[in-house]
Amino acid sequence: MSVRRRHDDPQEDVEQVVEQINRRAGRNMPQAVATAVVLIAIILACLWISMDLFLLLIVVFMILALWELRVDFATAGLHIPVVTLWICSTATLVATYYSPRHVMAMTVAVALSMLAVVVMSTMTLSFGNRLPLAVADKLASADPSARVESSFNHEAGELHHSRLSHMAVSMFSLMYVPLLASCIVLALTFHGHQFAHALILVFLPALSDTGGLFAGAWFGRHKLSPRISPKKSVEGLVGSMLLATVGAYAIFACTWSGRWTDRWWVPLVAGVMVGVVGTFGDLCASMLKRDIGIKDMGHLLKGHGGVMDRVDSILLSAPFLTAMLWMTGL
Repeated sequence: MSVRRRHDDPQEDVEQVVEQINRRAGRNMPQAVATAVVLIAIILACLWISMDLFLLLIVVFMILALWELRVDFATAGLHIPVVTLWICSTATLVATYYSPRHVMAMTVAVALSMLAVVVMSTMTLSFGNRLPLAVADKLASADPSARVESSFNHEAGELHHSRLSHMAVSMFSLMYVPLLASCIVLALTFHGHQFAHALILVFLPALSDTGGLFAGAWFGRHKLSPRISPKKSVEGLVGSMLLATVGAYAIFACTWSGRWTDRWWVPLVAGVMVGVVGTFGDLCASMLKRDIGIKDMGHLLKGHGGVMDRVDSILLSAPFLTAMLWMTGL
């Protein structure tokens, strides 16, 4: 009888179900859900209080993402001028939002940032021992068989890489984070629908990731790109597009309900586009992590990995969604 009670224990059954879900999803789902709820609450609160506060939130996430990239590249002996990137990126986002000529300000700020980053990427400056400690922690959790030759001291990168290599990854970091993040800011400056534009650019890629995660975990049979990301499946891609489309129609119904006759197709295009582009962004990030030899970009978000692991699809989708919103007049 005692054995039967243990089998019938509801708590044990729940733990088994959670363990099965974690195994299928490849992450700690209770932690992931809790973190997602907190992030959603923070984003909505910033949007509700002030668009300036939302801009500040974008800057904070960008700074954290650039720090993660610095640590990740340092594990491979590559150096990026993170302080210069922080300053230039913040100036780019602020200029894009507050300047009366938003596109011109963004273009000039990015061009000047390129010059500053190119110059500073040829120098190796150290500020304390925080980076070596972060690199050591990253290397300790990395896959030794997949990791390229690296050093715990980021200054030793000069032994393995030319200055041109440091310059290349620095320019990549500038294009990947600040430039794409400025497209999010740019979408807040036209057509007078800041709140709706922010929801579309931030939450549609998040919904796409969620749809892909659950569809791939429960129905995934056909691998999308097994060499790059074994867990990505065709079924996951379909789930990404479906949930992103549902979210797009929900936002459209709450914001542009009077435009159904001539713009009914826009949410459909947005959902499919975000599903495809977001999945491509995840594959690009997986390729980058595979080349460096790490599992996650960081560990700041419990159940999600790093900030870059959460925002890669948002960043890559931003220019496409911004262009679509501008061209359709929404």
